[in-house]
Amino acid sequence: MTADLRPATELAAAVRDGSTTAVEAVRGALDRIAALDGRIGAFEVVRHEAALAEAADVDARADRAELPLAGVPVAIKDVVDVAGELTRHGSAALPAEPADADDLTVARLRASGAVVVGKTRGPELSIWGASDNVRGEAVNPWDTSRVSGGSSGGSAAAVAAGMVPLALGSDGLGSIRIPAAACGLVGIKPGSGVVPMEIAGRDEHWFGMSQYGPLATTVADLALALDVLAGADRYRRIVGAEPRPLRVAVSTAPPALGVVTAKAYRDAVGRAGSLLARAGHHVVQADPPYSPRESLAILSRWTMGAARDADDLGLDLAAAEPRTRTHVRVGRFLERVHPVRESQAASWRARLEGYFASHDVAITPTLAQPPIAARSWHTRSWIANLQANTRYAPFPSAWNLADAASAAVPMGTSRGLPLSVMVTAPNGHEATVLQVLAELERLAPWTRHAPLV
Repeated sequence: MTADLRPATELAAAVRDGSTTAVEAVRGALDRIAALDGRIGAFEVVRHEAALAEAADVDARADRAELPLAGVPVAIKDVVDVAGELTRHGSAALPAEPADADDLTVARLRASGAVVVGKTRGPELSIWGASDNVRGEAVNPWDTSRVSGGSSGGSAAAVAAGMVPLALGSDGLGSIRIPAAACGLVGIKPGSGVVPMEIAGRDEHWFGMSQYGPLATTVADLALALDVLAGADRYRRIVGAEPRPLRVAVSTAPPALGVVTAKAYRDAVGRAGSLLARAGHHVVQADPPYSPRESLAILSRWTMGAARDADDLGLDLAAAEPRTRTHVRVGRFLERVHPVRESQAASWRARLEGYFASHDVAITPTLAQPPIAARSWHTRSWIANLQANTRYAPFPSAWNLADAASAAVPMGTSRGLPLSVMVTAPNGHEATVLQVLAELERLAPWTRHAPLV
């Protein structure tokens, strides 16, 4: 299979200058999807004819030479509305009505010249860190016996397998960073107010823990996509700019009791810290001020947020997956005995103010253990899913509660699987996170695609 695996920035430049066309770029992506997705399961739907027609429209646009993502094939997580397509939220228990209009994020991608080639797979209601549902399973292109992460696992698998250079995901408990780490990508969860966020008619999700964000193979692509999604032009300027000295905290401390972090993932944090120290940054070991209170606050928002989604979206609970039914019931129980209060998050953010007064960014593991085995998790119990997910991916969720800017970046491999570290700064400091990602990419470049490509 001949594949054009250029990053989005290079592909868009070729479409802008006429050395290739949007139709050629999109046809290449569709061919790769046809060749690979039978093994990977990244897509819920592929928009073959519609995407080619929309690519032809890009080629005919009078402003093609100014489009930042001219002709770039993109994939959209199936929680985001694409006009004319179903928004399934990973569920067969929801009303099946095509979306009347594009979500604002999709509209911005299209306005920039991107072409939506399909919608990607995730777990029911985006609850879990494995992206399987009753229609199929998104597996890891690096090792198809393992999950691609979740809940944006289909988006990550599509990018890691070279089917598209960019994909849109959502992150409420690590759902961009976990699959980015599992699949060897960069992915960012911005703080609130950067990228418009709307699900089921609400402009916040999971009591403010969820945000939309991009996944990519290069930091330049990630920054450009974040600019497009945010309606901005500031993030792309970070890549290639002269880095400013930063105060960097590194930590492998567990965010909760019982977390065991494998040595390879701890070593990845040490390597990132050493690289940045040699580059002139002030690097110290300093643990975030975790406490057990955050775990209960996160559990409340996670379960109650899903219960609210079930109501807002019209989920037929009797037809939902067993793990979803339990999750919703737990949320409704906690709503009675431990309702969400702003003070739960406010106390955590207040403690972090002191931490970030001394450190510009924190670097921690993204995952604690390798991605779990791919084994139709939607058929297993809620407690089995909970135990598996918290064992391998416990680190990101605290930063969702903090409404922080947080990203995953590759940092080598171990036993044939990518390693990753997480770079986090307070909300509003997304540019600082991108600076660190760009430096780590320069100092320790990674393999952009899984070896199967």
